[in-house]
Amino acid sequence: MNILITGGAGFIGSWLVESLAAQHHAITIVDALTPQVHGAVPHLELPWLTDGSVNFIRGDVRDPNVMDSALEHVDAVVHLAAETGTGQSMYQIAHYYDVNLQATAQLLESIGIRHRHVQQIVLASSRAIYGEGAYRQDSNVMVAEPRDPTRMRRGEFEPVGQNGEALKLVATPESITPRPASIYAATKLATETLGRVFSEAYDIPVIAMRFQNVYGERQSLRNPYTGILSIFSNRMRQNLPINIFEDGQESRDFVHVSDVVRAVALALNLSPRGFHAINVGSGVPTSVLDVAKILRDILGSSSALEVTGDYRTGDIRHCYADLRCVQDLLGFEPEVSIADGLKRFCRWVETQPVLADRSREAMGKLARLGLGSATSGMNT
Repeated sequence: MNILITGGAGFIGSWLVESLAAQHHAITIVDALTPQVHGAVPHLELPWLTDGSVNFIRGDVRDPNVMDSALEHVDAVVHLAAETGTGQSMYQIAHYYDVNLQATAQLLESIGIRHRHVQQIVLASSRAIYGEGAYRQDSNVMVAEPRDPTRMRRGEFEPVGQNGEALKLVATPESITPRPASIYAATKLATETLGRVFSEAYDIPVIAMRFQNVYGERQSLRNPYTGILSIFSNRMRQNLPINIFEDGQESRDFVHVSDVVRAVALALNLSPRGFHAINVGSGVPTSVLDVAKILRDILGSSSALEVTGDYRTGDIRHCYADLRCVQDLLGFEPEVSIADGLKRFCRWVETQPVLADRSREAMGKLARLGLGSATSGMNT
């Protein structure tokens, strides 16, 4: 196929390009190479840049002229380009709307009006759309209410029922009613809605993939707003203390980027009709404190792990994916365990330069806006 990948020089995109090019697809990439991710002077060590089957366009997905040119002769689109920092989205609201939602609207409009030869679209969505993950209360499975900052200031971090009842964490299914807790999450949920309406109106298959916490080699080590593994590992290589938010027991579904790429490739190969929103993750929750301990051991660091009780507005307590839909629809099963994935990640990190830590600066801005309690935070 001829496949357009927006954000193709980014973390997930670079892996996907490499995988699809190896399968002899012709690839077009549109990527703006933003300084926050790629540095002021981007230096890309991507072997496929010299591959004749890959056409790289440095451009903005918000530019309709760039996108019209890129969409010529394309069979399928994988739309990965987006701003992803949860905390940053809370004060760059218009920018996140523009990059994440308006650009998607323009992409769909271009396909619907001028590029009906496109046969399939894969949209990168996020587990963030759920807000808190799923919980069971009695016989009901639901998304918990947003956490009360007053309780969090008292160190009471677990979500509770409307009358203070204890809740039991369960895997989050796609059928649960989403309740975004950040501007980033709201833009991703709105993007899904655009995709569903577009698919139904134009009869073009659209799959929205709700990625869990994707990690692995090549993820940005520069961006202070995304990726606790990047932030933790950079500080650990300098033996700097690690601020563990809340009580450290908050958990995420960490999925290795190679598993995510396999899921996208399966979607492109199978091309199920209609609109589908599916989880893509490991299906296993891992606490932030456990991840920090594993990273420290692998890197041989002496960094102190300081559990401080700090928190951020928009962060959730727990979420891990129910994988039954992606298993049924695509036959997907995750292959990389958290232990093996972190070893691979750390081996790569050790080949990269140690960078100045900007997480304190990022968190300080959030705190000044009343969007967090931390004075030296570095979680995401």
